[in-house]
Amino acid sequence: MEEKIKGLEKIYSSFAKETQVYRDQGACQKGCGFCCTDAGRIDTTTLEGLQIKKVIKTLPRARQTSLAKALSKNIRKREKKENHACPFLLKNMVCMIYQVRPFACRRIYSNHICTRENPPQVSRQVMDMAAQSIRELQQLDDTGYSGHISFILHMLGTPAFLETYLAGDFKPEAIMRFGKSHGIIINKMMI
Repeated sequence: MEEKIKGLEKIYSSFAKETQVYRDQGACQKGCGFCCTDAGRIDTTTLEGLQIKKVIKTLPRARQTSLAKALSKNIRKREKKENHACPFLLKNMVCMIYQVRPFACRRIYSNHICTRENPPQVSRQVMDMAAQSIRELQQLDDTGYSGHISFILHMLGTPAFLETYLAGDFKPEAIMRFGKSHGIIINKMMI
């Protein structure tokens, strides 16, 4: 698993380096959070979810408890097809897992300040580079899944799923049952 984590960090680093010139021209800054509340689809892979779970375990117990409630609330909202802010977004609009945020978050930036009337604008070149990075993530996490962050973390909190995943096994029938029971689709591949 350590090799996969190193591979994940390499993909992140490579994408950041390749897109730096575009992101330097962007309007995004600490505390913006529009993509986390209105525009972004907060997906993650199982491999990224493992990294996020490690960070959650380092948080104070009270924060872990409130986060567990926020993740559950997020799942209920998503099941009803309601938009809901990322459960990791703090009240000051800062991401509590910024250092291990998933690639879905890393790839988004905007050339202007965003509003509901003026959603994010991302360069085509960056989106093309992101598509390549996503293919690399898929190859790296070849026995994993992708989906909304709350559902992936829920799955990783299920001992049977976690054991299967860590063993490098692949049981799509169990994932399909989970998805149907929650009214969601969990993809083998990211798009």
